[in-house]
Amino acid sequence: MGNGTLRVLIADDEPIIRLDLKNMLESLGYEVVAEAGDGVSAVEAARTLKPDVAILDIKMPGMDGIDAANVLNSEKIAPVVLLTAFSDMDLINRAKEAGVFAYLVKPFRESDLRPAIEIAISRYKEFLALEEEVNELEDKLETRKLIERAKGILMDQYGLKEQEAFRRIQVQSMNTRKSMKEIAEAIIIAHSV
Repeated sequence: MGNGTLRVLIADDEPIIRLDLKNMLESLGYEVVAEAGDGVSAVEAARTLKPDVAILDIKMPGMDGIDAANVLNSEKIAPVVLLTAFSDMDLINRAKEAGVFAYLVKPFRESDLRPAIEIAISRYKEFLALEEEVNELEDKLETRKLIERAKGILMDQYGLKEQEAFRRIQVQSMNTRKSMKEIAEAIIIAHSV
């Protein structure tokens, strides 16, 4: 997602709606990079073209828009805005579970599109940043656990105090230019052999 024109993929099984939607999006300054008439084609195009956002109809032949949204979300390809004539709770609940970022009900107006698209993209960026933060925290926690375990091994084997064991791992890390996690893993592996 760059700072230039936002790239949009649209999927709807009705060509006339795709044409209207494409014209509206282009008049709003978006670039429509792909059009699809079914969910499978939408997913394939999204995998290839990596749009900034995908606007999908729900009722499409083969794979419906919610299943396609689920794939795009799980593969972290693009946020999805659903655009549909249906607003029953079962579909809304499925959309929530699929990780859809916005849900618009037809008939829609041009003025509905921009807020939905911009908010979906903004929420998607927040989601990706949060996920990255969680991954970093998980890695830090895993590293801490490994270092604690390695310290325990060094304390048992060499009669070191906790601070001395930590310092030994730290010095080894600096001397070998490896992370403390790698040193801790090596100590644990060597101890288990």
